[in-house]
Amino acid sequence: MTKRHYTLREIVEMFEVEERFVTELADEQIVCAFFEEGEAPPVPCFREADLERVRLAKLLTEEMNVNMAGVEVILRMRQNMFEMRRQFDAILEDLKGRMARHLKPSDR
Repeated sequence: MTKRHYTLREIVEMFEVEERFVTELADEQIVCAFFEEGEAPPVPCFREADLERVRLAKLLTEEMNVNMAGVEVILRMRQNMFEMRRQFDAILEDLKGRMARHLKPSDR
């Protein structure tokens, strides 16, 4: 069973980054922090989907010298490309179904 969320400390340890790096990603809305109810003091948590964004942001900043604004643009464009791909796949499936119905031998 996979974990549903990760604390800031867990992310920092997992990716070997500074806390400031993750909080800057949250400030830029590259990742989305939330606070679990009942925690005192409140601890910032992140969803599993944010893990890949942190990994990519680390790669872009450390290995490719991309600044945080560039990271934001790249990750948003990447997300847009994935969404367009899903839409394109849905259109192709619809077209495939329509063609199959159209080319089906008639029952005469």
